[in-house]
Amino acid sequence: MAGKSKPGRASRRSRLPALGNVEQGDLPALVVGLGNPGRKYRGTRHNAGFMAADRIIEGGRLVNRATWPDGELWLVEAAGRRFLVLKPVTYMNLSGRAVAPLLKSYGLVPERMIVIHDDIDIPLGEVRTKEGGGTGGHRGLASLVEFLGDAGFTRIRVGVGRPPEGLDPADYVLTRFLDGEAEQAGASVEKAAAAALDLLTGAEVG
Repeated sequence: MAGKSKPGRASRRSRLPALGNVEQGDLPALVVGLGNPGRKYRGTRHNAGFMAADRIIEGGRLVNRATWPDGELWLVEAAGRRFLVLKPVTYMNLSGRAVAPLLKSYGLVPERMIVIHDDIDIPLGEVRTKEGGGTGGHRGLASLVEFLGDAGFTRIRVGVGRPPEGLDPADYVLTRFLDGEAEQAGASVEKAAAAALDLLTGAEVG
């Protein structure tokens, strides 16, 4: 369970929070949950990444946390390893603005980052992991690639299903899950969080 901690301080120079050291090595040290901030977007399909990030934080021990104008950041420990969990608050199409300087500040390369995001090309309830690749029209991923100049990060894709005929995908992902979909959606978010934790702690290769 996540514990209590005092909020970290942001660097005056960069406005980025310095929460403490993360694990060195080849395992991922940062997981980014993509979504849009604010009550208006809470619970929407596009916020599947935010939901999974919350589950990861709840499933570990909270060491430290902080906010700055572009994001909310947590330092979490699980299975003896410390890693960062980020929720950008820049809105989806500017997610890279929060991620790129954070990677630099902590001395991390994109290959040590996991991004959790919604995917309309995957059926509701399914979760798939992928290393690198294109953006598939996802604006959050496109922003990350633009700001990082690198697409080599791991993606955990949370299926939210295809939009009904006649509904624009951009509008569809901003809708909330229907009552009959809520259980499947919740299960897929839990699967995504578990998959990320396995990668972060080395359980998948242990």
